[in-house]
Amino acid sequence: MASIKRDPTETDDDAGATVPGTQALTRGIALLGYVAEAKEPLRFVDLAAHAKLSRPTVHRILAALMEARLLRLDPRNQTYRLGPRLFEMAHRVWDEFDLRGAAEPELVRLSELSAETTRLGILDGDGVLYVDQRDAAQHAVRLTNRVGGRAEAHASACGKAMLAQLDPAGRARFLARLQPLSAPAPGTLTDSEALRRELDLTAARGYAVSLEEQSEGVHAVAAAVLDHQARPLGAICIVGPAYRLPEARLHALGREVIEAARRTSGNAGQSAMSLDVAPRPGGTSRGVDVAVKATALLGEGPLWSVPEQRLYWVDILQPALHASDPASGADTVLPLAEMVSALAPRRQGGFIAAARSGLRVLDPSIGLGETLAVPEAHRPGNRFNDGKCDRQGRFWVGTLAMDATPDAGALYRIGADGAVAAMVSGLHVANGLGFSPDGRRFYLADSARRRIDAFDVEPESGALSNRRVFVQFPEGQGTPNGLAVDAEGCVWVAMWDGWCVRRYDPAGAMRQRVELPVPRPTSCAFGGPDLRTLFVTSARVRLSADQLREAPLSGSVFAIAAGVAGLKEPGFAG
Repeated sequence: MASIKRDPTETDDDAGATVPGTQALTRGIALLGYVAEAKEPLRFVDLAAHAKLSRPTVHRILAALMEARLLRLDPRNQTYRLGPRLFEMAHRVWDEFDLRGAAEPELVRLSELSAETTRLGILDGDGVLYVDQRDAAQHAVRLTNRVGGRAEAHASACGKAMLAQLDPAGRARFLARLQPLSAPAPGTLTDSEALRRELDLTAARGYAVSLEEQSEGVHAVAAAVLDHQARPLGAICIVGPAYRLPEARLHALGREVIEAARRTSGNAGQSAMSLDVAPRPGGTSRGVDVAVKATALLGEGPLWSVPEQRLYWVDILQPALHASDPASGADTVLPLAEMVSALAPRRQGGFIAAARSGLRVLDPSIGLGETLAVPEAHRPGNRFNDGKCDRQGRFWVGTLAMDATPDAGALYRIGADGAVAAMVSGLHVANGLGFSPDGRRFYLADSARRRIDAFDVEPESGALSNRRVFVQFPEGQGTPNGLAVDAEGCVWVAMWDGWCVRRYDPAGAMRQRVELPVPRPTSCAFGGPDLRTLFVTSARVRLSADQLREAPLSGSVFAIAAGVAGLKEPGFAG
């Protein structure tokens, strides 16, 4: 390597270093941090600007980092990226990871927060072994299965949390060893198909609940601690008497165990997921009413039935179909056999539903029926998300990976004959879909990228072209979720963690913002006698108890006097 001259402006007094003699080390660590945290690869001038150091100093430090293989230079665009030595070090960290030591402070924190017992469990053989526990000082109730105790994997919150994070093949092998499923308590799931659906729900929401499944009168909630390859190392749970931990409280504590699990793995170098949450607005906009007061975990897929003058929508994580009368507030709930994320009317009656197992017929009086298509049989770790029909009666639907794997989602078009066409690949979280009034423009949201794209559509063939960014949302304003297009061609989008719905004109300029009393609006659809009411679903999943006290209507459906008419849903021709 060529020698590098010393920067004459640099001294050896280490005035800027916390520990004497470490100024160069501190600067090198800072430069590594800039590269690691940048959303796009950085060039030399960018790093020099971030570090606020002279160019010769930055050049010398970068050269040392590259020599140590901590950084590498991409010759194609002269940008810096993390080097292979860091990955080698990370693997050593995980090889020597002390799970119990890393989880200890989180067990203590959760026990104090919940005033209940907390546990750390690992998969051991065909069951769960509890390796640590903290009892709440407030309660003297003693639970069985203490440290060293065991539980059936399929019958405990810890076990289900870990099983849900196994890859599909690994999960299938594990469950095969448990057959037939034992029933240690009244609530234990002993039907293999029901357990599979429960594990799918657990993977989708990020935590598992146990309702008298391991012990009579005992409830629990747990989340898996994952390693750097998203494999379960163990699980952290909160457990206690059912009368102190009703199901609603378990779901409120779900966020807490997820964060505890993330912080546990973060102690060994895994960073927690960053949140993109907008500040709460000063109040709710005029013209916003509660259409259906509910406590949905993940309300989605609103669909207005013109003949019935009713609003249909789903709770993905319950799972359930809601049939609501906004005029009276009446809400009829039909439990569903598996997750359903989106609905569209069928021209011959009923709905086409984007279900966990595929696209299925849904009769609102009896539930799920015939399977019409399975576009992603080759991707068992994915699930459907939002879906809409075009004017020709084709159903369009997007997918996402339940373990949040980037770029694993796709967009599909399903014809009346059940033929499936893959339209867009490499989506992270495929979400809101919509068509312009003339059917020649298509909108698609990718929530993880905080972006809505627009495409040109050839109506007869359904071919897409000319993809471009319609709206790119900055950080700190929430993420785009479901959307609807009005009769003027404007796009209304529900902003998850954004406390609002926004309206954009066809050029992508924001024309209206409607503030809501909940942080997580999920989707929207036009309805009412004249289609001039915008109905907005919402979610309460992963909101903390404090957040739910601040926004108690989370999970309800809201009605907005839009001032403009929507478009009637055309329906699926199959």
